[in-house]
Amino acid sequence: MWPLYAAGFTTAFGAHAVAANLGGLSHDAVTSLLVLGGLLALYDGAEVVLKPVFGSLADRIGAKPVLLGGLVFFAAASAVYAVADSPGWLWAARLGQGAAASAFSPAASALVARLHPAAKRGRAFGSYGFCKSLGYTLGPLLGGVLVWAGGLRLLFTATAVLAAVVALWAVLLVPAVPPLPRRRQTLADLARRLGDHSFLAPTAALAAATAALSVGVGFLPVSGAAAGLGTVATGAAVSVLAACAAVVQPWAGRAVDAGRLTTRTGLTAGLAITAAGLLCATLPGLTGVLTAAVVIGAGTGLITPIGFAALAGGTPEERMGQTMGAAELGRELGDAGGPLLVASVATVTTLTGGFAALAVLLALGPLSAVAGRSRTGPPPR
Repeated sequence: MWPLYAAGFTTAFGAHAVAANLGGLSHDAVTSLLVLGGLLALYDGAEVVLKPVFGSLADRIGAKPVLLGGLVFFAAASAVYAVADSPGWLWAARLGQGAAASAFSPAASALVARLHPAAKRGRAFGSYGFCKSLGYTLGPLLGGVLVWAGGLRLLFTATAVLAAVVALWAVLLVPAVPPLPRRRQTLADLARRLGDHSFLAPTAALAAATAALSVGVGFLPVSGAAAGLGTVATGAAVSVLAACAAVVQPWAGRAVDAGRLTTRTGLTAGLAITAAGLLCATLPGLTGVLTAAVVIGAGTGLITPIGFAALAGGTPEERMGQTMGAAELGRELGDAGGPLLVASVATVTTLTGGFAALAVLLALGPLSAVAGRSRTGPPPR
C-alpha cells in the first residue's frame, strides 16, 4: 500500500511546495498579487472540475490505470516548466499538475478502499491521511530549500522526479483491481445516492475539516504577525497544525476499526474539537496561535480517516471511484469556502470575528447531532 500513500504525499507536496514559495519570488511570471492569485487558483480549480470526472473514469476502466496516468502526467507537467523556464510555461505546468492530481488522488483513495476489507479501512485511511499531512507539512519547508538552492526550476524538477518514482513504484507493487460490473445508473439514481445521509454527513464533515485546515494555514500567520510574532514562529505554528493532524489520523483510523469509536461519535467529536480550535484562535498572542494550531490539527485529524472510511463503507464497490471523486470535490469546496467566509466576516468586523463565525458554523454539526439524538431517544444497546 505504500505506493498509494506516496501518491497522497505527492499531491499534497506538489500543491503546497509550489504555492508556498511563489509569493516570495522576484520572478517574471509573478508580477502582481492578481497574477499570484491566478497561479494559486489554477491547481485547485482544475481539481474542483475534474476530480468527479476521473473518479467515475476509475470505476469504468479500473483505478490503477487512472492512478498511473495521473502520476505520469504530473511528472510531465512538472518537467515542462523545469525545461522551458518561462512565464507562460509556469501557467501551463501548474494547470497540468492540478489536472493530473485530479486523476491520481481519487484513484488512490478508491484503491485504498477496495484493497482493504471493511474492518481495516479506518487504519488504511489513517495511514493515507498521515502521509498526505506529511506532504502538507514538508512541502513549504523542502520547497523553500529547493527554491533557495536552484529556483523554481529545481523545485519542479524535484516534483517531476517524485511523481515518476511513485508511478514506477505503483507499477511494480499495486495490484490490478479490475472494474466491477455496474448496473445502469441514471442521473436521478446518482442524485439520490449522493443526496443520501450516508454520503452527505461524512462529506460535509470532510469539507468542514478542510475549511478549518485551510483557514488555519492561511490566517494563523496573520494573527501571529499582528501580535508581533516573526515569520519563524508563525511558520512553526502552521507546521504544528499539520503535524498534529498527521499524528492523530492513524490513531483515529485504528480506533474506528477496533470499535472504540463510531462514525457518528468520531465525526461529532472531531467537529466540536475543530470548532474549539478556531475559538482558541481568537485568543491573543502566541498562546492563541499555538493552541489553535494544536487543537485544529487534532480535530481535522480525527475527522479525515473516519469520514473516508464511512464513505467507503456506504458505497457499492463498483462506484467507489465516483464516490471518492465527489467527496474530494466537497473537500475542495471547503478548502475555498472556509478562507472566503473568514475573510468576508473579517472585512466587516475583525479577524477574530471571522474565526468565530467559522467556529459557530462547524459547531452546528455536533449541536444538530445532539438535538437529533434527544428527539429520537437513546440509541438501542
